[in-house]
This record gives sequence, C-alpha cells and structure tokens, in this order.
Amino acid sequence: MKGLVLPILLIALAEIGARAHGDSDSIAPPSQIVAAFFEALGDGSLLTATRDTLIAAFAGLAIGASIGLAVGLALGLSRVLDRLLELPVELFRPIPSVAVIPVALVALGFGYRLEIAIVAFASVWPMLIFSRAAVAGVEPRLLEVARALRLGPWRTVLKIVIPAALPSIFIAFRLAAGVALIVAVTVEIAVNPQGLGAALMTAGQALRPDLTLAFLVWVGIVGFALNQILLLLQARLFGKEAAS
Repeated sequence: MKGLVLPILLIALAEIGARAHGDSDSIAPPSQIVAAFFEALGDGSLLTATRDTLIAAFAGLAIGASIGLAVGLALGLSRVLDRLLELPVELFRPIPSVAVIPVALVALGFGYRLEIAIVAFASVWPMLIFSRAAVAGVEPRLLEVARALRLGPWRTVLKIVIPAALPSIFIAFRLAAGVALIVAVTVEIAVNPQGLGAALMTAGQALRPDLTLAFLVWVGIVGFALNQILLLLQARLFGKEAAS
C-alpha cells in the first residue's frame, strides 16, 4: 500500500494542475484521460489497435528471435563461424530499426508485412548476442562429458548446450519482446496506418490530448503486463533468483 502513495499523490497533483491550466491542446487532467480510455474501449478502437500491434509484434518477435537464436547458437559453438560472421554482425547490429523503414516500405508496402519485417530485424540482435555469449560460456566440463558419452553434435546441443544456456537465452527473449513492442509502435507512428502507434497519431492530429494520453498510458500498461508475464514464466522455469 505504501508504494501507491506517491503515484496517487502525483495523479492528484496532475489533476489539480491541468484543471488550473485550463483547456489545452497538449495536456489533459487524469479524469479526462480515464474517460477517454473508456470511450476508446467502448467503441472498440482500443482493442482493435491493440490487436494489430500485438499481432505484428509477436509475429516479428517469433521470426527474429528464431533467427537470432539459431545464428547465436551456431556462432557460440563454432569459433571459425564466429570469426567469419563477426564483421557482418557488427556492421548490421548498430543500424536503427527505423532506418530500415524506407527499404522495407518499398519492398513490402504498408501493412502487417512491413511491420513484422522491421520488428523481426530489431528482435534478431538481442537473441543473437545473448545466445552466442551464453553458449560460449557453457562449462567446458559439460562438453567433455558429452564427448565422453560419444554424443553427436545435435545431441550435444539439445542435451547439454541448450539446457545450460537456457536461462540466459530466456533473458534475451525478454529483452527482445520489449524491443518488439517498442519497434512495432514506432513503425506505426512513423508510417504504418494501424495499431496503437497510428491511434496515438490520429488522436494527436485531432487535438484530443485526453485520448492521446489514454493510448500512451495503455501502451505502457501493455508493455508492463507483457514483461510481468515473462517474469512469472521465468520464475516458474528457472526459479525466483533467475527472474530477479
């Protein structure tokens, strides 16, 4: 309960300050934001926008995380491959996902494909970097055990490497999930006329600060809920210490 005191105080101060300021095209009191939230919930625009954003974010995350995991495992297991691909990885990894938008727009046009492709590009790198480091850091004695048991490469990966590296890989997935949501909303704000990002832009252009802030707060709630779900799953799979 003590943790709620400061947020409640800030909300009360925001309400007083916004009402004292009067009508504005950029700010709105929390009471109006709540009313706008239920308005968007009632007319279905909030749920539709959330659905569109999550479809693109999850699809891009699935593609990007799968590619990143596969490449990361390969680089972690093979020093030769790691050296060969070090330069391409370090060249492409710093490219901001928004910089890919013009190329993807020409190739894919508007819609889910555009957004999914950019989210996938952004999601690759956390999974690749973390999984490569996790695999490279697997205890050498475990690999010696695999050789002693005469396990083949695939069985070694499945029975030794992945279980040992899985906690770090899951952390990478959590990071990639956050990146996926952020990039999805960013693409929608920039060019793609769908989802929560587009709803934010439309509300802002309509000079509806209450609705704009309602969508903005909702994006934060969705991101927080996604992270809490993954934290809960991480605690169930690997224990509370791994999730802290």
